[in-house]
Amino acid sequence: MPKELQENVCKEKMFSKIYNQYSKDLYNYLYYKYGESLGPNDKMQEAFIKLLENCKKVTPSKAKGFLFSVAKNMMLNEIKHRKVVLRHQEVKPKDYTNESPEFILEQKQFLQKYQNALGKLTEDQRVAFLLNKVEGKKHAEIAEMLGVTRKAVENRIYMAYKKLKNEIEGFK
Repeated sequence: MPKELQENVCKEKMFSKIYNQYSKDLYNYLYYKYGESLGPNDKMQEAFIKLLENCKKVTPSKAKGFLFSVAKNMMLNEIKHRKVVLRHQEVKPKDYTNESPEFILEQKQFLQKYQNALGKLTEDQRVAFLLNKVEGKKHAEIAEMLGVTRKAVENRIYMAYKKLKNEIEGFK
């Protein structure tokens, strides 16, 4: 067995050697590529923690590549996260509505009737109906998901729709 495969990153001496050898380079790489605002020191430390968690799988010769890949992925995930946060901060909810109070009350009442009517459906009907109407799944997709035939799904949706029409006036 080659010596390299016997050496283990889990050993304190080997891990310390890898840390001392690559920590500064990894920090500099993250700092120069992504800047200070994303916390390159934290990501560098987290990469070494990941290395320690996966020490039995990573040989010393692969440690540098592992560290740089993990750290780069962490930075890219942080950038994605910040973009999402920024996008949600930009969207300001409206403080007002153009609807009349009567319309809002009718809407709430209709929603209550709808939820009650959905509760009266059988579980099979409700699942098929919601997968089709809410999630936009096609009959064949639903049949595959539920492990039934397409005709069975069509029947469940039809029966659910029929019951909802009978329960709620003006349901289309």
